[in-house]
Amino acid sequence: MAGKSPYITKTGYQALHEELTRLWKKRRNVVKILAAAAAEGDRSENAEYIYRKKQLREMDRRIRYLQKRMPELKCVENPPQDTGRIFFGAWVTLEDENGEEVTYRIVGADEFVPQKNWISVDSPMAKALLGKALDEEIQVQTPSGRKELLVLEISYSAVGR
Repeated sequence: MAGKSPYITKTGYQALHEELTRLWKKRRNVVKILAAAAAEGDRSENAEYIYRKKQLREMDRRIRYLQKRMPELKCVENPPQDTGRIFFGAWVTLEDENGEEVTYRIVGADEFVPQKNWISVDSPMAKALLGKALDEEIQVQTPSGRKELLVLEISYSAVGR
């Protein structure tokens, strides 16, 4: 967890809270099934018992992580006063050298979703964007090499996204 930013959106925090609640409910059910499998006798060759023990370990690991991480998080609910600059929670539309546009949303380390172009505030791309304004150029090192991008749009609303 070292180096992870403590910021999270309100929606992201609610999703983590719901995940924790679901895990506790599911855990109770897994414990019941595990107890029934354990009662069947020889545990060394009991596939149900072995599977449920593994499942329980994975669930407990995630529950411990969430219980430790959630109190450290700082929920960012409101946009910044200067909405003309890029800060946490912003939707940013960029244009590359080829004229192709892409929109990213800067979110917390616990809620990024690459398929939606939600990037972690700790990512190199987000770090290059933070504090920039409209029509500013940025340079960022990507796996495919150095890219120059132009900031086309900054928004703090999910409307139309």
